[in-house]
Amino acid sequence: MKFSLETSRIAVEEIHRNLVPAKLYEKALRNENGSALTSLGAIAVSSGEKTGRSPKDKRIVEEASTVDDIWWGDVNIKLSERVFRINFERTIDYLNTKDELYVVDGFAGWDEKYRLKVRIICTRAYHALFMHNMLIRPTAEELENFGEPDFVVLNAGSFPANRCTDEMTSETSVDLSFEKKMMIILGTEYAGEMKKGVFTVMNYLMPKAGVLSMHCSANEGDNKDVTLFFGLSGTGKTTLSADPRRALIGDDEHCWSDEGVFNIEGGCYAKCIGLREETEPEIYSAIRFGSLLENVVYDESTRDVDYDDASITQNTRLSYPIEFIPNAKTPCVGGHPENIILLTCDAFGVLPPVSRLTPEQAMYHFISGYTAKVAGTEQGITEPVATFSACFGAAFMVWHPSVYAELLAEKMRKHGTHAWLVNTGWSGGAYGEGARIKLAYTRAIIDAIHDGSLAKEDFEQDPRFTFDVPKACEGVPAEILSPQNTWKDKAAFEKVAKKLAALFQENFKQFEEGCSDAIIAAGPVSD
Repeated sequence: MKFSLETSRIAVEEIHRNLVPAKLYEKALRNENGSALTSLGAIAVSSGEKTGRSPKDKRIVEEASTVDDIWWGDVNIKLSERVFRINFERTIDYLNTKDELYVVDGFAGWDEKYRLKVRIICTRAYHALFMHNMLIRPTAEELENFGEPDFVVLNAGSFPANRCTDEMTSETSVDLSFEKKMMIILGTEYAGEMKKGVFTVMNYLMPKAGVLSMHCSANEGDNKDVTLFFGLSGTGKTTLSADPRRALIGDDEHCWSDEGVFNIEGGCYAKCIGLREETEPEIYSAIRFGSLLENVVYDESTRDVDYDDASITQNTRLSYPIEFIPNAKTPCVGGHPENIILLTCDAFGVLPPVSRLTPEQAMYHFISGYTAKVAGTEQGITEPVATFSACFGAAFMVWHPSVYAELLAEKMRKHGTHAWLVNTGWSGGAYGEGARIKLAYTRAIIDAIHDGSLAKEDFEQDPRFTFDVPKACEGVPAEILSPQNTWKDKAAFEKVAKKLAALFQENFKQFEEGCSDAIIAAGPVSD
């Protein structure tokens, strides 16, 4: 029986469903500008004008069945059902003009009890290959018995939204309806919108089932001990979780259920600006046939990629199936985490390289989601700029951040999970004066957490941030563990530390209404 998209009101005759990568390569190379085969066998593609997500153009439909659940505001922006219908009709009309379409049917969530059947409908082979990599790929039998999906993504990204339509702010619109179980994309060809749309759906559905959805990476040791790594871009989340001595469960999106941890995705999506084989061999080894390089610059003659060239974008990306990582664990599931590591790149030079957190402190810092941009990134910026992203992924969270934080603390207490705050940023002064903490020291800290030796050290309480700081850690100079000792000007340290604490407090005011007194009290103290 011929595959049909009639239930989605699509009447295109030629539908390519779950093509293998070789056929998708052929289609992209033949039909899509900016596509090329690179020297290592990966295909290079172009996402066009948009080389990153468009969070200001993301909308969630205001529907009676979900309106009271959603944390509305700058992240979750309301869209009326009427405008959603307008954009839906525009999307369907455009898709029906195409001679051929691509369909990818796959799963989100390695635990079959919670997994979603997801269908991607798109116009580009590049997008189909991307989601072939990022979703969990069904077996032939699972595909034959797939049936109707639980959630559909209609990607008409090469066609613009009508900016004259009410509630539209540009030609880009990424609209999500939980009631209709559908996402539509107009005006952006950046593939990450599909990946994060599926994640957003999981972030809504999983807490309803008592499952914590998380923007984090996860790995597992020989003793089946699981560690979760949370962190914003630039903190080292992908680098530190891709440890050749530990099995990789996943690099970006996970859930924590009563049975343990499971990956949401079937692939990885790594930043590749500045990528080096010697520093990130596991990720570099994934650049081969079947993987996809997004918006990179390559030599036309040799087809060698220049991973330092950011002339198209700083956000160059590599998408590949998780099996391309030599030590990946499939199925991508693990037990309950023994350790949670919250990563931050503190460019103020105030936070210690490592601190031990109580459950309440873990909730506070989890909700805060702190890192810092360095000076010089924008005109007029002469000192570090604090950046906060709730739950280390505010752009994809649907409920109030306290919902995720309470689930985190509940599971930590139940399973005796330890929480640590690890700073991969600056020591001995802020950016421009101090020095970046050496990766070797950070790796030694992570090793000491994993082998249990760090927890056995003596600790002292930080007077301002109140978390516990170890006095020693094997492989790390003792003098850098207390940041104030590394600053020549102690008065300057106190001034900057006070400023950072005030930034934490100011940021957290927006969450206080939904948080308990215990969480609020776990933050830094004022003078």
